[in-house]
Amino acid sequence: MANAILTPTAVTREALRVLHQKLNFVGSITREYDDSFARQGAKVGDTLKVRLPNQYVVRSGPTLAAQDTTETSVDLKVQTQKGVDLNFTSIDLTLSLDEFSDRILEPAMSVLAANIEADAMSMYKDVYNQVNNQGAAATFAKVLQGRKILVDNLAPLAGRTCNLNTQDNVDLVDALKGLFNDQSSIGKQNREGFMGRTAGFDFMENTLWPAHPRGAANGAYVVNGAGQTGSSLTVGTGAGAAVRGDVFTIAGVFRVHPETKQATSALQQFTLTADYAGGAGALQISPAIVTSGPMQNVSAAPANAAAITFAGVASTAHGISMAYQKGAFAFASADMVMPRGVDFAAREVFDGVSMRIVRQYDINNDKFPCRLDVLYGYKTIRPQLACRLANN
Repeated sequence: MANAILTPTAVTREALRVLHQKLNFVGSITREYDDSFARQGAKVGDTLKVRLPNQYVVRSGPTLAAQDTTETSVDLKVQTQKGVDLNFTSIDLTLSLDEFSDRILEPAMSVLAANIEADAMSMYKDVYNQVNNQGAAATFAKVLQGRKILVDNLAPLAGRTCNLNTQDNVDLVDALKGLFNDQSSIGKQNREGFMGRTAGFDFMENTLWPAHPRGAANGAYVVNGAGQTGSSLTVGTGAGAAVRGDVFTIAGVFRVHPETKQATSALQQFTLTADYAGGAGALQISPAIVTSGPMQNVSAAPANAAAITFAGVASTAHGISMAYQKGAFAFASADMVMPRGVDFAAREVFDGVSMRIVRQYDINNDKFPCRLDVLYGYKTIRPQLACRLANN
């Protein structure tokens, strides 16, 4: 029987298939693919612009009140390159695709996928909605609170995921074990620790969610100056440094309904977009405080000396899981330029992820050094469509 020499296209397709199976966070968010990077002579830079939905103000009464349409967008930079470098022997290349996948591609793609996934998961720091349960075990009631936050922010029903860290998954499966029914997905939950779909979410488990290193900021921080708006908030007094991703609320600043702009009974949550050294100064925050117009998100600007309350316990890390609709985050990859004068090179795209393989022959050692590369970027597009679950 003749040898079945593996082709570059077959290897690349199989590598992408294995990689995709392992990306359960990236695989459940918006994925974009842009082939303009690979066109000969194209100079498109490294940035994709993602357009956000337009928002408008509703008129009351018969008098015309025309308003301009102001489109907004966010920049997604495709500039992170990661890959795995391998050394094939002539014997390796005579294996069947299944053998090659099990022996070589599976371990290589596992480590590459883990690094890409961990990069993308850092987007949790952009999310300001949070269910606070620090120091306690995850419960289904807390998941439902996260669902309520998504509903209140008009997250579409389709494409919702609850992606749990391993401890939160243990807690939820244990809490719901009394629902055992071997003839349904509940049976799988008990046998395999897999939650399946319930409460409008596809439940997943991921070992890569980081703990959030809650800063040392104490409860003495107050607003310094009334009527502040925008993404910078001047504060006075207080002590202790705060870190990017810390969540806080401001007394008297309530969230509004996204469409009617009517005040709700829930305080608007904010997150720090940059580390803060502590004491009097200016916090960099998200969302920006907007008190009127189509982008309004709070009932009123904070009052002078309004108390600022940071979530969690100072200097105490806590776990992170995430409930989100796929439109909250985006992951984009781009075709990489194909080199010439090599043994072979191939590019494949699978479900929005583009991978390139390049192989060269080493005549001295009868080996085929090979590299597999992915060029990608990620961005939090609409953070209001996500909610952190802070447990344990």
